[in-house]
Amino acid sequence: QVQLVETGGGLVKPGESLTLSCEASGLMISNFVMSWFRQGPGPERELVAFITRAGDITKYRDSVTGRFTISRDNAKNLVYLQMNSLTPEDTAVYYCKAGGTDGVYWGQGTQVTVSS
Repeated sequence: QVQLVETGGGLVKPGESLTLSCEASGLMISNFVMSWFRQGPGPERELVAFITRAGDITKYRDSVTGRFTISRDNAKNLVYLQMNSLTPEDTAVYYCKAGGTDGVYWGQGTQVTVSS
């Protein structure tokens, strides 16, 4: 069965960094556009970043541009989100998503808390 497992979340202070990982099993991420979403206290799950199948195009929401970097290793079936200069507004549960013609799959999420 398909599984996406996010790891790397935790509690950090403002200005610090974290790297999230998303490990896929049961599918080949090379067939999917991979994305990171997050859900904070509000009801909306918002798109943070996505990366195309070959990794040649990446896009970010405005508030994380210049601070976050999405990357992928298709050979290892892994997707990463490097997060620098974290602020309390980045506090959320972060989700990995695989989307493509073969379906849409979500991970269970990993909590990121930024607090002094």
